[in-house]
Amino acid sequence: MSIEERIAQDLIRIRETKPLIHHITNYVVMNDTANVTLHIGALPVMAHAREEVEEMTSAAGALVLNIGTLTDYWIESMVLAGRKANELGIPVVLDPVGAGATNLRTSSAMRILNEVRVTVIRGNQGEIGALSGISGYVKGVESTGALKEPLQIAEMLSRRIKATVAITGKRDIITNSMKSLGVDNGDPLLRTITGTGCMATTMIAAFCAVEEDPVIAAAGGLACFGIAAEMAAEVARGPATFKTALFDFIYSLTPEDVERRARIVEL
Repeated sequence: MSIEERIAQDLIRIRETKPLIHHITNYVVMNDTANVTLHIGALPVMAHAREEVEEMTSAAGALVLNIGTLTDYWIESMVLAGRKANELGIPVVLDPVGAGATNLRTSSAMRILNEVRVTVIRGNQGEIGALSGISGYVKGVESTGALKEPLQIAEMLSRRIKATVAITGKRDIITNSMKSLGVDNGDPLLRTITGTGCMATTMIAAFCAVEEDPVIAAAGGLACFGIAAEMAAEVARGPATFKTALFDFIYSLTPEDVERRARIVEL
């Protein structure tokens, strides 16, 4: 079975089993990530209170930890939820939003990596560079520069944290340091609306809930998100219509679309 066929089968499993995806995520994208979770076929929940995060995580198929609007209270909740997910064998997907921009963001992401076994970490080049110890190019929460050797840096970080690393960009790079894939799906209009990286993280989490190989799961989430973006761009008149169409095409995405349009390469 090809990678594309396997991802197509994973998409079917998401829609048949409707896994619960527990998000501890940021205010900016909470509604959008909930909708993307629904549209791909999973079920979203956003629970942040320390008093319930462990219980909610126990019912989830995957856990998303996103530090976009972080506070000390939320980081404590993330660590509690992450440890419970580890205890139960539930995949954990970390989005280190803005790591490298401030000491708080970088240290918070590092704390999670030190105290929680993360399954997949997805970030832009600046964020992954910062967490790898390479000078990141982050302005606010946006990456403003390119790493010279992104695959080698992702492999280095993957070996250190023992997790799959996904760097999103013109070519998405996914590696567990032994196996590496590139995903070439996507469209420049993704840069015109906020929160698309966070949405991509949610897509990865949905695939992690049904796919045992985190590299394939990350490639599946990113390829499906990129395919929907390409289809949306074909009918969009600008950022607003693009966003609406993106949600529609995630919702209507078929396994046949995946097999026909996914552009995944081995690196």
